[in-house]
Amino acid sequence: MDIPVLHRLALNESPYPPLPSVRKAMQRAVAQAHRYPQFYPDDLTERIAAWCRVSPDRVVVGSGSVGVALQLLQAVVEPGDRVVYAWRSFDAYPLLAAMVDARPVPVPLTPDGCQDLGALLAALDDRTRVVVLCNPHNPTGSLVTADALSAFLRQVPRHVTVLLDEAYVEFARDTDLPDTPALLLHHPNLLVLRTFSKAYGLAALRVGYGLGAPGLVARIRRQQLPFGINSVATEGVKASLRAAGELRRRVDTVIAERERLHHQLLQRGWRIRPGHANSVWLAAPDPVDEAAAALTSARVQARHYPGEGLRLTVGSREANDAALAALAGVRRYDVSGRSPSTAPPDGTIGTYRERPVGS
Repeated sequence: MDIPVLHRLALNESPYPPLPSVRKAMQRAVAQAHRYPQFYPDDLTERIAAWCRVSPDRVVVGSGSVGVALQLLQAVVEPGDRVVYAWRSFDAYPLLAAMVDARPVPVPLTPDGCQDLGALLAALDDRTRVVVLCNPHNPTGSLVTADALSAFLRQVPRHVTVLLDEAYVEFARDTDLPDTPALLLHHPNLLVLRTFSKAYGLAALRVGYGLGAPGLVARIRRQQLPFGINSVATEGVKASLRAAGELRRRVDTVIAERERLHHQLLQRGWRIRPGHANSVWLAAPDPVDEAAAALTSARVQARHYPGEGLRLTVGSREANDAALAALAGVRRYDVSGRSPSTAPPDGTIGTYRERPVGS
């Protein structure tokens, strides 16, 4: 018998419902639900462009960032072409490649959970049409730095479109975060994906957008589904843009909780690396399968990759405390990394010492 879920921490959703001002805007739009939305989302495109301080011909809107990604693949990929991406990553990448009859080419992450930019470049060939970067990375939360991304983009052949998925960028406060608007001016084969599902808490409305060069955006827009963005979603996004200050404070709260989770798990012996998304990543060889079972028993739902890792979305403080309590009883590795052990009753345990690279 399935255990009912009390805390949903599996899908990287926001723990907060839409703001009151956003709900009011959506409710007003519901009253006109018998009317069609715009054939194409021109008004919303212009609003997003003004917000991003770019011209409207550099913006494409779709059904979530994954919808824009599909439009891009439909625009540039022919059957049998290759789509290269790091793996593990967002589960939709291979699905999208299959939808356009492309050959998916997964490239393993580095041992520390980062996207291997050198290996990704080495995987590109004449049949490659798209290479995907996820920054911050899902599920590990790792970050491709500004210098690393610039060097990567300079080496990508112009016949390959770089799909830079920034679904979690609002949660990254690192000073070495890439300046993607500046990069767009120098790389016409770059499309940057953003979404209103995560930081803006509008996951059910399915609105995302892409930023790119006018020529690339025009090709992608030709794949746009008529009437594809409904009026309730449109008004919800517009109201969210007007409430950017309130939403940023919510994001600050999520970041603070992420850092608290990170610190508490380190104190309990988990070898957690810094993350830049709205989640924390527990990776093997720590006992992630045991952790998943403990969370399930505590009615906490997390994203479990058996034998590989566990992604725990940052939820409300109550949900995060429930997750910490569930993980408190799971056996961890000792500070030497040699074998599993149980932490002392007071939870004190040393920090894991990393071995030198290549050892």
